[in-house]
Amino acid sequence: MSAVLQPTVSQERKAFYGKIDKGNCAPIWEVLHSLQTPTPNTPCKPYLWKWDSVWPWLQEAGKLITAREAERRVLALENPGLRGQTRITHSLYAGLQLILPGEVAPAHRHSQSALRFVLQGGGAYTAVDGEKVTMNVGDFVITPSWTFHDHGNPSSEPMVWMDGLDTPLVGLLDAQFIEKGPEEIQHTDRTQGETFARFGNTMKPVSYKPRSRTSPLFWYPYERTREALETLKSGEDMHPSWGYKLQYTNPVTGDWAMPTMGTFMQLMPKGFRGEAYRSTDSTVYAVVEGNGRCTVGGEILAFGPKDVFVCPSWIPYVLQADEEVVLFSFSDRPVQQALDLWREQKG
Repeated sequence: MSAVLQPTVSQERKAFYGKIDKGNCAPIWEVLHSLQTPTPNTPCKPYLWKWDSVWPWLQEAGKLITAREAERRVLALENPGLRGQTRITHSLYAGLQLILPGEVAPAHRHSQSALRFVLQGGGAYTAVDGEKVTMNVGDFVITPSWTFHDHGNPSSEPMVWMDGLDTPLVGLLDAQFIEKGPEEIQHTDRTQGETFARFGNTMKPVSYKPRSRTSPLFWYPYERTREALETLKSGEDMHPSWGYKLQYTNPVTGDWAMPTMGTFMQLMPKGFRGEAYRSTDSTVYAVVEGNGRCTVGGEILAFGPKDVFVCPSWIPYVLQADEEVVLFSFSDRPVQQALDLWREQKG
């Protein structure tokens, strides 16, 4: 039987709290239960952004504002549990960027690391620190922290990709910086594909010295990734929760391709029915091929090509494939693992 707090004690505590409040102190025992919870208690919710819904909005945005005016014409994907905070999970940002034919998104750099995953179109480019690469559907492109980058679309069709950034993490650490480029389009003095030629064949120049923990290989073409998935499929047993799954890596170190965001690509054969899985990193998925379902938190998210969905921290989810499915995903797993915080649970 719990003790009943007496009125005099309650008043004494209230007076004490008022006294220490003036000195910018607070009683931890009043809030400890909400600070240290038995399991993760994220406000992030499961959600699916259907391409059929967002594509008309992107087209409308393209008529309302130019890429030059907006600097980056992007529809932010706001998690329904985090509205107004411009984030898709508690720690990560995601948005869909549109570049119309003939447009340029001007050069700038920022302390946030960014990834691009192409959902629609082909022939647009991104330029990173003096090297330009042409992007196509399924390509994964890295913009390392504090590198000048601009985008352009010399093709005849609209180009859409998903941006993923560690903006909330960088904001939490009060380490945000951004700087506009000296010119709208940076001078590209390196041959297109030069970095891929140097680092994309499991080799590196002997004299190479890393400048950061981010992969020097900033363009991972889908053709190579798809081939790797097929090789994995033909030579290894399927994982019961996610089918066949690969992690993008830094070819020099073998570590994560980016220090703050883990990136993956997976293939689930037609008819795949995964076992329940959960982990502490909330995960953002983009559908490259196929149709299927993700059952998470009591919701069934029926997905198809170009859709984006999110699975929150520590909520079990089950993946199913109605036909062969390929999924790209990213999360803050590298940060959690670096801090010895990451956990997973299968089955």
